Amino acid sequence: MTERKGRSSAAAGLVRAVAVRSCVLLWIVAGISVYGQELPDPERFEDAIRRFEALDRENPPPADAIVLTGSSSIARWNDQAAEALAPLTVIPRGFGGSVMNDVLHYLDRVAIIHRPRAILIYEGDNDTGMNQPIPTETILDQLRRIIDRVRMELPDTRIYVLSVKPSILRWHVWPLAQEVSAGYRAIANEDPLVYYVDVATPLLNADGSLRPEIYVEDGLHLNELGNSIWGTAIRNALMPVEAGFE
Repeated sequence: MTERKGRSSAAAGLVRAVAVRSCVLLWIVAGISVYGQELPDPERFEDAIRRFEALDRENPPPADAIVLTGSSSIARWNDQAAEALAPLTVIPRGFGGSVMNDVLHYLDRVAIIHRPRAILIYEGDNDTGMNQPIPTETILDQLRRIIDRVRMELPDTRIYVLSVKPSILRWHVWPLAQEVSAGYRAIANEDPLVYYVDVATPLLNADGSLRPEIYVEDGLHLNELGNSIWGTAIRNALMPVEAGFE
């Protein structure tokens, strides 16, 4: 399910664009320390990102596709995404264990470089599941910075933000995950090119309880049935908008 709403005046948009251009490089450079707390070091994914770049050199992906990026729920789906979302043209670039700040850090190299027509992001799962969860407003601020960076380079590119999924392992932080997802929804409601995708509701029972049968043994990641539900939710969100661009 997607939700969006029109934005404010053109004048306000112009002011915002100017502010973005003057600040975005500072945001990226500041990265790990700007939030006043220790965040996981994005450099831990340098080897993974270089492997993506090697794949790009060997088999250059098409421009104007849909980049899929984010943590392990995307990474574990990398090999299935093209079939699940066909006939949409996708570039799977998930890297497991990541948080929103990692997508911000590597955005140019995993997404913008491909000049995609759309970018789909799944983060918030690890952010809220850490021993010391990353504060909601920090996660949302990082998402806003991602959006601003995309707007600066690819002003017409659509962004799909997936809600945080429920899991057995992290059920104790589900209220926090819901808070983050509500923030994603609010951000999408402010921008006609940002879409909120609810992947959580289909993964729960009608009464809001967990469905243990859709997880692998670790209680965190989805099994084949879970991935089928997940893929259907994403497909249903993308197809009404993206099918016309194939």
